[in-house]
Amino acid sequence: MASIQRAAVSSGSEGGDPATLDERKRKRMISNRESARRSRLRKQKLLEDLTEEVNRLQGASKDIIETIKKKEDAYLKMESANNILRAQTVELTDRLQSLNSIIKRAEEVNGNGFASEKPQISDPLMNPWQLNYPFHPLMASPDMFLR
Repeated sequence: MASIQRAAVSSGSEGGDPATLDERKRKRMISNRESARRSRLRKQKLLEDLTEEVNRLQGASKDIIETIKKKEDAYLKMESANNILRAQTVELTDRLQSLNSIIKRAEEVNGNGFASEKPQISDPLMNPWQLNYPFHPLMASPDMFLR
């Protein structure tokens, strides 16, 4: 029973007078209020910072989406131009084969005693590494699709 009484006495802040206890309670209450106020301010600042970060990220996301759309448009234009070039290559190859067959016929007809000098039609598409003109490679640049 003595230990219970000592615990009750020691919890009262070493048995000080009531005025000192009231002053300590008042200081603790003021300290707790100030701590709560600082905590609320920290939370408010964190919320503002997070809101600002969300707005910044949403803006960056819009910019990225716009850039992607521009790149897709440029890709589609390039793909379309590439398809046109492929079709033209097929058409020109067919025309070249037709012209070569005409030359072959002319050679067969002229082989009967008519001597003629035949023009040599070379097909640069068939031998792309043996071009008759200087070849300058195209260099890719980071902004080539931004135009």
